[in-house]
Amino acid sequence: MPAILQEALQTVVNFLLRPVPVVIFDLFVMFGWLIFSIGLFQVIDYLWRVEYKQPKAKADFNHKLLAIDVPEENIQTPKAVESMFAQLSGAYVSKNLAMVYRQGFKQKKFSLEIVSIEGYIQFLIRTEEDLLDLVESAVYAQYPGAKITEVEDYVDKVPSRYPNETHEIWTAEFSLAEDNCHPIRTYEDFEHQISEEEEFKDPMNSFLETFSRMGEGEQLWFQIVLKPVSDDWKQKGIDKVKDLIDAEDTASGTTVADVIGEFRDEVMGSSAQQSEDDGPPNKMLYLTPGEQNLVEAIEDKITKVGFFTMIRGIYVARKEVFKQERGAHALIGAVNQFNDPSKNSIKASWTSDTSFLFAERRSNYTKNTILDNYKGRSRKRGAPHSILNVEELATLWHFPMRDVKTPQIQKTTEKQAEPPSGLPTESMAAGTTPESIVASEQTEEGPKADKEDQKQEKNKQKGRPFG
Repeated sequence: MPAILQEALQTVVNFLLRPVPVVIFDLFVMFGWLIFSIGLFQVIDYLWRVEYKQPKAKADFNHKLLAIDVPEENIQTPKAVESMFAQLSGAYVSKNLAMVYRQGFKQKKFSLEIVSIEGYIQFLIRTEEDLLDLVESAVYAQYPGAKITEVEDYVDKVPSRYPNETHEIWTAEFSLAEDNCHPIRTYEDFEHQISEEEEFKDPMNSFLETFSRMGEGEQLWFQIVLKPVSDDWKQKGIDKVKDLIDAEDTASGTTVADVIGEFRDEVMGSSAQQSEDDGPPNKMLYLTPGEQNLVEAIEDKITKVGFFTMIRGIYVARKEVFKQERGAHALIGAVNQFNDPSKNSIKASWTSDTSFLFAERRSNYTKNTILDNYKGRSRKRGAPHSILNVEELATLWHFPMRDVKTPQIQKTTEKQAEPPSGLPTESMAAGTTPESIVASEQTEEGPKADKEDQKQEKNKQKGRPFG
């Protein structure tokens, strides 16, 4: 060993052989300034970005809560809502340091909500005012007959602190049980083959059935907060697929399509013609059916646009009618239908149900915290966030199809019929117009039935909280 290394080693040994308090003090003197500087930088960074710049930027945000009503004869599948969410992903902005520290940039988000107030159900979207055109165009592109109305925020109409003298509340935040790259059960999995035709069993049916059972003094809220993100999250899915098939690492330019193509070629046997010099085979041909399904499911998920997601549920009611089984347990049961044990599940990871160690105090803290998070449509605070793609989101939040029998959900009436633009008018009798012909055709179909329907609709509208 060179003399210089021996001398350095002896110096280190002599330093460590001193009393422990002396060693700790000297280490703090030598390196404590570095630890202090790092900690000080973190504090300054937090105060500047989170406490100063971001609140100033958020002060300029003007939020809008939109009630979305679709036509009663809605024949659109969740695929339409999937396209709608893909369009909303256009709100993503790639940030840089200047935007973060000089402007206090904060990625704008959306909140998808389903609310039942005493059994009357409403679909809602909350957004910033400058994204209003994006939301409206996304909705109208898929649902031309939809009605979009700005409404007051319903969250301020219940007590804000618990325990409360008049009301009781249950709160929960949901997250994925497995990695974000693992998909949940989506609407395509709810298609069933019946004879020669394929029937779609809308999962929103049982979901809305739970909401429609709210009685007088009861409310049930369901919220999905979305934040557009880049495609960086997909890399974990690629790594997961490579791990499952025992594939060797490839160049950094490997794309999702490359991995998918390699897997499917191997399974179909097209790679059997490769020479023996290509190296040992990977495990693609030896995967179990469950592993093959998981690989394909991960591949399908990462090929679509994703969002950072926070899911919440709240059941609030007057104390005399509060029944947790009807609200909380039913909501969790409705969410459970989207779980697939072989892939991924949505679990209630943080709830106000607490039964040990200062249970009442902790339960009240959770109730108030999640309620505040819900009211603020917060994405960061609370349970771990999840990443769901547009197909998964469309499964959890989509407008019911006409086969879903939920009479108290707010829908628009059918659009008034208009005559074709090319309808000839010269040969019509005097006093007759295309409009009058269409109107007469509508009234001839059954005036008594129309009057009865209008009467029932008027009675249903009396107690509706969203107009």
